Amino acid sequence: MCERQGRGEDGFEQLGEKPALLFVESARRRCQGRPDLPVEALGEFTAGVGDEDVDGPFVVVVGGACHQPAAYGAVDEAGQSRLVQSQEGRQVAPAEITEGDGAARVLLEDASTGTRYRESFDLVIGADGLRSSVRRLAFGPHEEFMTTWNAMICAFPLPVQAPSFAAQDSLISARTGRAVWVFGLADRARTALLTYCTKDIDAQFTGDRAERLRAVFDDMGHPAVRHVLDALPTTSDYLFDSVHQVKMKRWTTGRVLLTGDAAWCLNLFSGMGATAALRGGAELGRALRAHPDDLDAAMAAWEAGLRPFITTHQRMARLKHQWFVPTSRSLRAVRSLAMRLAVNARRTVTETRLLRAAALSPDSG
Repeated sequence: MCERQGRGEDGFEQLGEKPALLFVESARRRCQGRPDLPVEALGEFTAGVGDEDVDGPFVVVVGGACHQPAAYGAVDEAGQSRLVQSQEGRQVAPAEITEGDGAARVLLEDASTGTRYRESFDLVIGADGLRSSVRRLAFGPHEEFMTTWNAMICAFPLPVQAPSFAAQDSLISARTGRAVWVFGLADRARTALLTYCTKDIDAQFTGDRAERLRAVFDDMGHPAVRHVLDALPTTSDYLFDSVHQVKMKRWTTGRVLLTGDAAWCLNLFSGMGATAALRGGAELGRALRAHPDDLDAAMAAWEAGLRPFITTHQRMARLKHQWFVPTSRSLRAVRSLAMRLAVNARRTVTETRLLRAAALSPDSG
């Protein structure tokens, strides 16, 4: 996730002779709510880390219950993004992270054989998602950092648009404490999002997910809602999880650094998760470039520069939550009024532009 701005300037090249270890969350992780899912290693490779190969293996570990063909995004010598396909498909889980002799020592376990072995790294980066194994091992239990929002989400690709709506239409059906959204996208399948409030999070992970969601939403009655509910049992590509934010006083300890959802999880309501993750990676690269001989200074500068941005968007997510799913009748009324005003303002702008264009047309006179 490092930005490149010319030959030899990639921050990760400034790490020492030992390799870096990056844990990342699978983009295809499914039903959450269960900590410490098995992880899948993409394998050991050095391509794409910088102009020169790192002196040692660069291991990328992907967390997730589904073992899919995996590739790692990197940059080539021309500074262009490309994919590096791994050569291995080992399932590896981190079992312990310790510090010593100027390095982070990681105990890794091969899930297929049970074999355990230790390797040393200059820097261990935990980008392994909301229920981060790296965070648990190096910082403490999930419960210390995950705030509960008393809400659930289910998101999945909707193969066929709801009847009577155009392919790229976006739909919203909201009630107090629950909402169904369909996001119409121009270049890919539509995405359906179901979200609802509940104080009994644990109960939501029992039984059949489709039946539970149908029980929550079925009385909303709109044909588009029924269409979404009917589509859910037909897909295995979905996310069903409780909503949380991660709040930590520090994102680093020794030679272990957390980033992305593992460090700050803004949650889906913020709409800024991917942006924050990319910014975190880019800023880390800059910090390592700026402090090539002082890892502590680099990590401190990285965190100090990034934390105000993260804090702002964590706070804004509370307001955006009400936009997605109003939690009371009064907030639902405010949301409906705001939406009508926004639609009317957009319509006014569009009509004004059309009138101006018509006035400037040669045929208008």
